Amino acid sequence: MTDRQAEVAARVVVLRRIFAHHPAFLQLEEQFRLLLDRRRAELAAGLITEARGIAVVGASGSGKTTAIARLLSHTPGLVSENQKDSRRDVVSFQVPSPATLKFVGQTALEALGYPLRRNRTEMIIWEMVRHHLQQRKTLFLHLDEAQDLLRYQTPKMLQSVVRTLKSLMQTKEWPVGLILSGMREVKDLLNHDPQLARRFYPVEFPRLRPGLDGERVVEIIASYADRTSMETGNTVGDDFAARLIHAADGEFGLVIELIIGAIEEALLAGDQRLDRQHFRCAFRRRSGCIDGLNPFLADDFERINVRELLQVETVR
Repeated sequence: MTDRQAEVAARVVVLRRIFAHHPAFLQLEEQFRLLLDRRRAELAAGLITEARGIAVVGASGSGKTTAIARLLSHTPGLVSENQKDSRRDVVSFQVPSPATLKFVGQTALEALGYPLRRNRTEMIIWEMVRHHLQQRKTLFLHLDEAQDLLRYQTPKMLQSVVRTLKSLMQTKEWPVGLILSGMREVKDLLNHDPQLARRFYPVEFPRLRPGLDGERVVEIIASYADRTSMETGNTVGDDFAARLIHAADGEFGLVIELIIGAIEEALLAGDQRLDRQHFRCAFRRRSGCIDGLNPFLADDFERINVRELLQVETVR
């Protein structure tokens, strides 16, 4: 790695640490703090009531995982690990595959810091999960990629999943709020049972639309460019925003990735102005496509499937 590459890599790391706020995150933050404050007030009053949950839904690249990480790391007073009394306000883990209840329970125990040392039945594993949630004084359990709880399940297994989720929030000794984040199938999981659905507040990370979000995307480009003392000039405008939104398949998180990628291309080239050619290069680098299938070059860019890699045939 050359000195220039090392310098650019360091500057890009700084950019990746920036968190770009957006309406879905603000909704998530508001709802989480509402539930957190409510639960703390109930505990202070000696009340044990049924917990509630939040369903965070969005496509791959929407930014939901980054948003939850930001939420959990920047909520004031949230204890992730207390060495004195083992308290953990929130425990987070990714749903394993295959998402059998037994495997999910084992993963939950590992996240709680109590990995199984010998084989146990599904029933005993979930009894252990509930016990350790209470011992840890855990208020919320976050399950990422929660759509896997629905996939490849028989009707009987799906009913067991639903009962387990409801029981965690209804346990008399220590009810726990749930945060389920994942693809749009999470809605199908919750809507499978009306009693489960009514216990959740939905937060959706919607796709961006050029007509509604183009101006905000341009502002975000300018903000990131400013962090690296770059100019954007007139080369990045509303028409360009439509191309960027399509190149990111309408997902907020992918828009941010492409902006950072374009800035990296400009830094590597030693350019002081961020313009369209840097975005073309960034998309080409991440997709391996030919120029005719690059949304920053093609006239009929809206017909390009931007999720496919190494495309070589020109769109007709």
